[in-house]
Amino acid sequence: MTGQHTPRSLIVTFYGAYGRGGAGRPAGPVPIAALIRLLGAVGVDAPSVRSAVSRLKRRGLLVPDRTDAGAAGYALSEDARQLLDDGDRRIYGRPGAGHGTGQAAGGWLLAVFSVPEQERSKRHLLRSRLARLGFGTAAPGVWIAPDHLYEETRHTLARLELSSYVDLFRGAHAGFEPTAWSVRRWWDLDELATLHRAFLDAREPVLERWTGGGAPESGTPDLGTPDPEDAYRDYVLALDSWRFLPYADPGLPTALLPRDWPGIRAAEVFAALHDRLYDAGAGYVREVLSATRA
Repeated sequence: MTGQHTPRSLIVTFYGAYGRGGAGRPAGPVPIAALIRLLGAVGVDAPSVRSAVSRLKRRGLLVPDRTDAGAAGYALSEDARQLLDDGDRRIYGRPGAGHGTGQAAGGWLLAVFSVPEQERSKRHLLRSRLARLGFGTAAPGVWIAPDHLYEETRHTLARLELSSYVDLFRGAHAGFEPTAWSVRRWWDLDELATLHRAFLDAREPVLERWTGGGAPESGTPDLGTPDPEDAYRDYVLALDSWRFLPYADPGLPTALLPRDWPGIRAAEVFAALHDRLYDAGAGYVREVLSATRA
């Protein structure tokens, strides 16, 4: 999951990082010529960009528009903006190994659903979306997640018109076994640890190259201003790898996880790459947009 960069995923990653306006990011549609150049910097050829844009347009995530200068381009739909805003809270706003200790901070969120047999396709969609949100399976038709996923879960179910099939509950675990044991039944922690280690194998050497080997917790040495295109490339690839992990791993409390949980280190590495590379990457995006307009 963390090692494969598809054209469609990279386009979503680009828009999430640099295509929503503010802080030097383009506020309007991104010209297709600029998008081709920006995706070319991370290894995607022009035909693949056009094909992926077409698929994202059919899914309602990108909408065709024109820049102020009249160039053809693509902007995010409102649904796509909501998806990316929800994603920000996970990707940038949470520690890698969860919230608090013991119980999940604020308790647990239960999703209990029942879908008629004649609408079983919606049952499959419900299960897949809850899994993608990071829910674990407590029992057939009963899914569980840390309570901090409540708002995003509501947005997702409402957007997909699935809310009428689901009841949401908030509460504490009061079972007959320690919560840490139950968590191992609800989630495949070994698989989650494997995903975190794969991210570290791919991205820790990148961080070492940019920081001269400085560890994230020790601060980032000043090695001068990063080359904008190199910073942009390494940041987008790191973000494209990282952004799936906070969905697979929903932010479980540290006390419920195995010792030496690799998610802690993975989050530190991504945060350090973000601090080191994001602003320089934004400079490259501005450079490409200016050259396209010219």
